[in-house]
Amino acid sequence: MSAPTVEMTIQVPRTLEQQLERFREYLPEILERGLREVMAEQSGTFQDENAIIELLTSRPTPEQVLSLQPSPQLQARVSELLMRNKTVNLSPQEGAELERYLFLEHIVRLAKAHAYQQLAAHP
Repeated sequence: MSAPTVEMTIQVPRTLEQQLERFREYLPEILERGLREVMAEQSGTFQDENAIIELLTSRPTPEQVLSLQPSPQLQARVSELLMRNKTVNLSPQEGAELERYLFLEHIVRLAKAHAYQQLAAHP
């Protein structure tokens, strides 16, 4: 069963209207994704992801890589998604969000393994 819907009217610049017209059937999904991103920015999880990516692409020292830790907000969000994934079906957007976090975690683990190897090779 799908969720109840409501009709909303918003005003957008004409240039945006032209871009959105091509994606009219996806507007609810576009709004949901955008809202989730804004909420993540406000809660810190989006900045946390960006900070991790920025650090990993900045030629960090092994010590900097090994000190990488997710923020409590990111940990809480991932835990929430993992728990919900076990009990209910995640929405496609939530599933994609969880996959993104798990992929980022995998990349960080690989970077940490590489950092440990660098430190072991050059004590």
